[in-house]
Amino acid sequence: MSIIQTATEKMRSLPREKQQEVLDFIEFLQSQLAQQNINIEQIEPISFLAAAQQFAGCVDGGPGDLATNKQYLEGLGTE
Repeated sequence: MSIIQTATEKMRSLPREKQQEVLDFIEFLQSQLAQQNINIEQIEPISFLAAAQQFAGCVDGGPGDLATNKQYLEGLGTE
């Protein structure tokens, strides 16, 4: 038996006032989900660079720029 079928059977055994409370609760849950979806849609996407800006340059050592370190890039893509 599915969750909906079980809930429907149990709801039918309740008095009318309690059935209305169940319906009100379901509508409350739906409004919460709708609000969460709106909040998620309002978040503007940003680039990885913008998200990690605070970490740029925080590592000591290593090559300064891999794009110009020809020795590091030697053989790249041949394996």
